[in-house]
Amino acid sequence: MYKREKKSWLKHIDFTIADILCLQLAFIVAYMCRLGWHLPYSNEPYERLAVVMILIDICVVFFFEPYNGILRRGKFQEANACITYCMIIFVGVLIYMVAVKQTEIYSRKVVFAFLPIALVMVYGERVCLKKLIRRRIRKEKNLSVMILLTTEEYAKEVLEEFAHLEYKDFVVAGVIVIDQNLKGIKICGVPVVANADDCYEYLRTNVVDEVFINGNTRESSQALANELLEMGITVHFNLVHMNALAPNKVVEKYGNYMVLTSSMKIASPRQILAKRIMDIVGSLIGLIACGIAFVIFAPMIKKQSPGPVFFSQIRVGKNGRKFKLYKFRSMNVNAEEQKAALMDKNEMQGLMFKMADDPRIFPIGKFIRKFSIDELPQFFNVLKGDMSLVGTRPPTVEEFEKYQIHHKARLGIKPGITGMWQVSGRSDIKDFEEVVALDTHYISQWSIGLDFKILFKTLQVVITGKGSE
Repeated sequence: MYKREKKSWLKHIDFTIADILCLQLAFIVAYMCRLGWHLPYSNEPYERLAVVMILIDICVVFFFEPYNGILRRGKFQEANACITYCMIIFVGVLIYMVAVKQTEIYSRKVVFAFLPIALVMVYGERVCLKKLIRRRIRKEKNLSVMILLTTEEYAKEVLEEFAHLEYKDFVVAGVIVIDQNLKGIKICGVPVVANADDCYEYLRTNVVDEVFINGNTRESSQALANELLEMGITVHFNLVHMNALAPNKVVEKYGNYMVLTSSMKIASPRQILAKRIMDIVGSLIGLIACGIAFVIFAPMIKKQSPGPVFFSQIRVGKNGRKFKLYKFRSMNVNAEEQKAALMDKNEMQGLMFKMADDPRIFPIGKFIRKFSIDELPQFFNVLKGDMSLVGTRPPTVEEFEKYQIHHKARLGIKPGITGMWQVSGRSDIKDFEEVVALDTHYISQWSIGLDFKILFKTLQVVITGKGSE
């Protein structure tokens, strides 16, 4: 029997429980420092807040995956992760208090003292727990006994890679070299225990839990695996070296084929769900703002530039899908026809058009573009699912048709109302290749946390008008 590695949040249930306990302890300390030597659970509003805190923590663990790679983090990285984690919990508590209109019930000193106490406790707990886990791994006596079955060419390479694994649940007890008789010598300190002639006898008479096959052809590896499975041994055989593919990979089933899937970014189902929920909630709020803006600016647009209030245009979305994008009109109705005559004044290098003091923009259009009010109708595109709150700028069909091969990488995700380019000073970026670099970086590093950071920066840009078109 082979114990498969636990996935997602279940893999680190120990950290989840420990963090919840630390948060509760921080809450108790903050409460006692302000309201006396008795537990907050005896006070109904604070008892309710303690339960809400647990629920928020579970949501954070489920959607944000705060324990991804936690055992590999250094102390500085862990401190940064703890700050992010505790801030999300703290903001969640504040949102709850405002949502239920009970901010006056709770002591502000208790709530704000909770944050630094929680930071210290969670960080200390994680550092100590990681030390215990690492010590247990190093001293573990019940590690699986693995035998490496390979050719002379690959033996040293594989053993060196295994030796550099900081945390593993197996020990390589020996090597079977099938194309040479090297029995009796050591490779990287691991003895060669058998060759092709006596490998089955060795596996039959010695303690062997797992065999890692590397260097054979696919057909011979499968045939060998079938024979070893009959002996009750767990078999791993190498399909492809991880460095040969992109950073994100997952093994999955396609029909009757087991495939290794690779992509710029592989997101979990709950991450996709969280992003879509965020899009729906954000778009509903945004459409309310759009309605208010319509009442205020529609008459001005009509007066300064007769024609429709809204501007629509076919844009290119995820992986080349076309959709109709909506904006408040900020240019003359014949702006697209006038664009050809202005191309010699284009300030962008590449496949985008940018021009300071664009004559096609009428006065109120400049104002709504400066504060991104013209973008508000795009919340309808987000609600429909054509776009996301955060993504990449959707190109026009004309721009898309001129794309080079590497440019299409920026279309690997849904386009967004805002994105990495928009919050990086879009008016200061003059080279389309910089836009592509920012967009591909966003896609490869995407997380819900990154989306929140971009949204907060977007608010700053909208309020100040800095970097606007």
